[in-house]
Amino acid sequence: MYRKLIYNFGIGMEALGQNRLRAFLTSLGIIFGVASVIAMLAIGRGAQAEIIEQMELLGANNIIINPVLEQEEGDLAEEEESTDAEAGEESGLANRFTPGLSMQDVTSLNRLPQVDYVRPEIVIESIAIRKGRKRSNKLVGVTNEFFEELDQPLIEGRLFNEAQHNYGYPVCIIGSAIKSRFFPKDEPIGKQIKCGHLWLTVVGVMAPRHVSREVREELANLGIRNYDFDIYTPVKTLLLRYENRALITAKDVQDANRRRRRSREIENYHQLDKVVMRVSDVSYIRKIAEVSNRMLSRRHNEVVDYEITVPEQLLAQRQRTMEIFNIVLGAIASISLLVGGIGIMNIMLASVMERIKEIGLRMSIGATRKDIILQFMSEAVAISVSGGLIGILLGLGLSYVIRVFADIQTIVSTWSVILAFFVAVLIGLIFGIYPARRASAQDPVVSLRSN
Repeated sequence: MYRKLIYNFGIGMEALGQNRLRAFLTSLGIIFGVASVIAMLAIGRGAQAEIIEQMELLGANNIIINPVLEQEEGDLAEEEESTDAEAGEESGLANRFTPGLSMQDVTSLNRLPQVDYVRPEIVIESIAIRKGRKRSNKLVGVTNEFFEELDQPLIEGRLFNEAQHNYGYPVCIIGSAIKSRFFPKDEPIGKQIKCGHLWLTVVGVMAPRHVSREVREELANLGIRNYDFDIYTPVKTLLLRYENRALITAKDVQDANRRRRRSREIENYHQLDKVVMRVSDVSYIRKIAEVSNRMLSRRHNEVVDYEITVPEQLLAQRQRTMEIFNIVLGAIASISLLVGGIGIMNIMLASVMERIKEIGLRMSIGATRKDIILQFMSEAVAISVSGGLIGILLGLGLSYVIRVFADIQTIVSTWSVILAFFVAVLIGLIFGIYPARRASAQDPVVSLRSN
């Protein structure tokens, strides 16, 4: 049995060897199909890896609360007819006092169950100066949980101690890009850098964070800065020594509302620029987000001047979109394999018509229908296997070219290579069956009479 199989396979290979060009052209569909499947799946897997990287940066267990402008409601006609004297009597949410997002909110949210910590964040624009060099940057008021959450260790120095946190010491931790800019040859720990009107002592340097350009752009859309260019100081330091937007009275808010109605200028009255809640168990994240929304709504006098975002939901939706995108890419690439299979069947049918006399001669000297089927099936499988192997090499090379020249992350997985090759061989078998059966159905007497 094995000898007959090998013998018929050898006859098929001999037939292909006599028509090398035609066999190669037939296999082109398989080659490009396998290469495109591998490349498209590599692009999709790279995109999924970027989503995972974003999730690690944002934190899957985090709830992010951002301040927004006070939402106003009412009729336009009433607003146009109102005067400054009547401003205090107008109805609608615009006249309700709200303290904005503040440290008191952080204290209240910290009391919720299943919450590991709630960290505030304040960002102000500033100018960093040292030894005749200056650069615009962001001064960020944070707590030590900020650095622990990033899982971004300090390459030099240490985190803020308890006294620096509680009493607002003029200290800072700088990003790696700030160190390169202002301390190219010096050891920054213990030295000072002027940020705004105040000199801050450097106590630590963050490690650089290496992310792709696509991830940086996506994080910017989600409100995540490039940490390497920031200077970090304790929240208390920023509130005591720089700016505290919460130190206003109700009259100040009313005056600001009047000015805003006149000039349409936007004034930020929030003490904090971001609040991040770390939930201990991700299964509670939606419930805690709902409870937090109700709590903040009461504290802010029913004024919707905050926005609660759950990154897990955002990124899960984006991942679902990418999965659909990958399916579409795989389907488009599979069309090439289908076209390649049709090409194999077409060429094999033409080969049957050309080799009718050969088929008749083999059958007349004792070859069975099964022998003829094995011969033509072996030719189809050989074309598919050789095309699949060449396609794998082309797909690997194409993925590398895309990563290097198009700056798109690609990850070639073993299962995608195996899948593409298996499908290529399967297509050769499927589309080779009909021509092989047609060849075996020839009448040897009629075949021998054909020219």
